[in-house]
Amino acid sequence: MSTSKSSDKTYAVAKTDEQWRTELDPERYRVLREAGTERAWTGELLDEHRAGLYTCGACGAELFQSGTKFDSGCGWPSFYESVRPEAVELIEDRTLGMVRTEVRCANCGSHLGHVFDDGFGTPTGLRYCMNSLSLGFTEGGEQPE
Repeated sequence: MSTSKSSDKTYAVAKTDEQWRTELDPERYRVLREAGTERAWTGELLDEHRAGLYTCGACGAELFQSGTKFDSGCGWPSFYESVRPEAVELIEDRTLGMVRTEVRCANCGSHLGHVFDDGFGTPTGLRYCMNSLSLGFTEGGEQPE
């Protein structure tokens, strides 16, 4: 899992803060554009079990397949890998007095959550801990392996 210390990337979807505020409701804006976190056990996608595709809640980019979702017991939707390695951007996060790896949408730079190497029992050993507010879900939209 390689990370960068900050993102200097130019994204395919680039909008001003004002444009994002117009398009996203206040809670989604707080999570996606200000790196906020929704309260554990409150996200609408936590208990989503249908086959489908999880997308970025800001730009709609494909991020995770339902077949990689697992119950990690952490209170947020968890996945063991992204739909493609280049679908997400990993950035070193030293906020709150700890070192973590932030996960952003590689298409628009929106904050999705964090990834940890404690996904014991999963094929990758990773746990992408995502905010429901940062995701969209399309039933049956899962890509074949």
